[in-house]
Amino acid sequence: MPVPRILCLIPAVLSSCLLFAQAIDSTSNIVPIPQMAKIAQALVGDWNNVETMEPGQGWPHGAERRGASHCELSTGGTTLICHGSSDGSAGKLDHFIVIWWDKARKLYGFFVCIKDWSSGCESRGTAHWEGDVFVNDYTENINGKPKKMRDSFVDITANSHALIAAVETTDGKMKTLITTRSTRR
Repeated sequence: MPVPRILCLIPAVLSSCLLFAQAIDSTSNIVPIPQMAKIAQALVGDWNNVETMEPGQGWPHGAERRGASHCELSTGGTTLICHGSSDGSAGKLDHFIVIWWDKARKLYGFFVCIKDWSSGCESRGTAHWEGDVFVNDYTENINGKPKKMRDSFVDITANSHALIAAVETTDGKMKTLITTRSTRR
């Protein structure tokens, strides 16, 4: 009795699924280069996020978003890739972030793609460690003028961390705009 063609496809489909599963699992086994180990330990994984926007020009009464993100090592442990989505009273946000060690400059590169009220990708300054805080310094054009910005990953534990987005005020101090609290899923 001839075997139906559909049954011949089953081994091929199962093999493809197994190979795909191995490829997905292999990202969790990537060993980071030494300079990426600390940031990988802090951020690799699946996260639930709550963003709180302080009252200000963009959100007169404050605002919030809730969502999820995923970070993983890539490119042989030389790159950290994060992506996620959130939504709430502050509006929908999708993000893609790439962090890598720039050996020549001896600091971290930081690349972001963000889709919220605007969209686009940019190299967003550089990053470095200040003790246990991972800091990304960059400049944003606000009301036609360049403003110093700082994103700081703080309170890093095995199961949580916070991201503080701040802008430099006229007196040189950093003012918090957004606090994102992330807990491991």
